[in-house]
Amino acid sequence: MEDSRIALPIGTTLDRFIKKKQDEFQFATGELSQLLRDIALAGKVVNREINKAGLINIIGPIGAQNVQGEDQQKLDVLANIRFIRALTKGGEACAIVSEEDEEITDLENDGKYVIAIDPLDGSSNIDVNVSVGTIFSIYRRFTPVGTPITKEDVLQKGAEQVAAGYLLYGSSTMLVYTTGHGVNGFTYEPSLGEYFLSHPDMTIPEDGKVYSVNEGGYKSFPKEAKDYIEYCKDSKFTARYIGSLVADFHRNILKGGIYMYPPTSSSPSGKLRLLYECNALAFIVEQAGGVASDGKRRILEIEPDELHQRVPLYIGSKAMVEKAISYYS
Repeated sequence: MEDSRIALPIGTTLDRFIKKKQDEFQFATGELSQLLRDIALAGKVVNREINKAGLINIIGPIGAQNVQGEDQQKLDVLANIRFIRALTKGGEACAIVSEEDEEITDLENDGKYVIAIDPLDGSSNIDVNVSVGTIFSIYRRFTPVGTPITKEDVLQKGAEQVAAGYLLYGSSTMLVYTTGHGVNGFTYEPSLGEYFLSHPDMTIPEDGKVYSVNEGGYKSFPKEAKDYIEYCKDSKFTARYIGSLVADFHRNILKGGIYMYPPTSSSPSGKLRLLYECNALAFIVEQAGGVASDGKRRILEIEPDELHQRVPLYIGSKAMVEKAISYYS
């Protein structure tokens, strides 16, 4: 018999929440709602694959590299296939830009939306059972429906996003997203196969005491980044770095903090991708009350000039990010 003291109330499902909030979408005709459902569905499938990865030999590298020259993991490829398949069958997306594909994937349909996605961020951590995630951005296409997709449809500033979000596959699986009207988080309940609203109206603390950066690259960081890290140490801040962007970002948005990926001597333009990593998280953090910058510019105002463009990133609590970028001025 279930102990009533630990029984959890069943709350608002993702599907019900999307329907309730549909009028807040800038172009509310149902397509964007369906897109979010398609992404949520693919997330369920990827979550299942991750949970059984060690049992069916789908962990580890596949023996190939992606367009960035990074070793692809088996689950990178699998997650990419799952999301493309779900978005293709849904029919609302006309094109996809993925970290795993060199060119735009034109779905050759009458969809109105372009998706930029990192299907499985931090995938190398799966081998050691560390949290990983999916990051996505949604834009409206520029060119008329029925015409070929162009780079103009894809190379849009982050400020043009109509929705963005991430999935975190960890001790529990979460979907967090925004359509420009605040940020809400949903936790997946696998026995029911549903996402339930668990983190309504998420806001990031204005200040914090956690800094997240790979200090292994410290010697190759610019002076400005080094000076801010020394300030954090002098202030007795806590260093927390998981190595999965979504996991580090999620912790900081809940508890306050800053995530940094400065430029280095080997990656002078930064390492994180603007279109399908930085823009999405910047949109989310601003909606939650935080700040995202490349050290000199607001992330959402950067004009992209290539699909896999890289930028430095300083993102998180407003006071901490503003302090970090003050060293650049």
